Amino acid sequence: MQVKDFKEGEHVSIKLLISSLVKGATNSGAPYLTLTLQDSSKAIDAKLWDVKPEIEKNLEVGKVYNFDLEVIKYKSNLQCKVISVLPVSQNDINYDDYVFRSSIPTSVLRDSIQKGINTIDNENLAKIVTAALNYYDDKVYSYPAASKIHHNFIGGLATHVSGMLKIADCLCTIYPNIDRNYLTAGIIVHDLGKIEELSSPVVTEYTNQGKLLGHISIMDARLLEIGKDLKLEDSEELLVLRHMILAHHGQYEFGSPVRPETLEAELLFMIDNIDARINILDKALSEINEGEFTQKIFALDNRVFYKHK
Repeated sequence: MQVKDFKEGEHVSIKLLISSLVKGATNSGAPYLTLTLQDSSKAIDAKLWDVKPEIEKNLEVGKVYNFDLEVIKYKSNLQCKVISVLPVSQNDINYDDYVFRSSIPTSVLRDSIQKGINTIDNENLAKIVTAALNYYDDKVYSYPAASKIHHNFIGGLATHVSGMLKIADCLCTIYPNIDRNYLTAGIIVHDLGKIEELSSPVVTEYTNQGKLLGHISIMDARLLEIGKDLKLEDSEELLVLRHMILAHHGQYEFGSPVRPETLEAELLFMIDNIDARINILDKALSEINEGEFTQKIFALDNRVFYKHK
């Protein structure tokens, strides 16, 4: 059995990974833990009430434990009540059974991004993009694109970039006035700063850099550094590419220090949004049956979505 198979009212004994742990206290002061438990199929929220200090101190995010659970429904969502939890030898754990991975093989993602680079016939842009990818190396293909919202799985960043490149390819075919060089370069590097913003591919948290600077500022600084190394710090290519990175969230309130002021910067913002939103919706719709509505999706303006037949 996996988490995706859980049904209301079941009693389940299962090994699961703790991907988040938050301490709390009831109105009467009794301590409890809010846990997110997961295997490779799905994550689920769980409550451990009246937690004893000796139990709490032995629970760590990123480790697998054997849980005895009662599956209940709370506000239309399945949730678990933890009856008991026991340690297991981490040496015996195959962590591939407990983490989310891209459905696209790494080799395919590498080929997709390399094909994108090969379409860039502006020498300066090609040098900058290649240097940025080389700087982050294999992390480009292991990191998620976010900690929670979209493409939040191993390989999520490269999956996101690959999807965006496909959308851009279609748009460039329809609208020949789009500069494919800039759009492709912007797509490939736009989220690489997340590799420094986020802590790791598994059990992802925000680093101090991520909290204090954010991936947009991190990548802008990285591109300037790369430009200086390549003697391209005064080139228009670097200037325009940096603008695209700084503007790719589209609005000030969404974290962009500037708004898009080139055609390709505007398209980067829109394509980023399309690919992220489709990923969010795909995940939400995959968890319900035809004829049902999703729960409210915070990242999509707290709307619900219907899964038609």
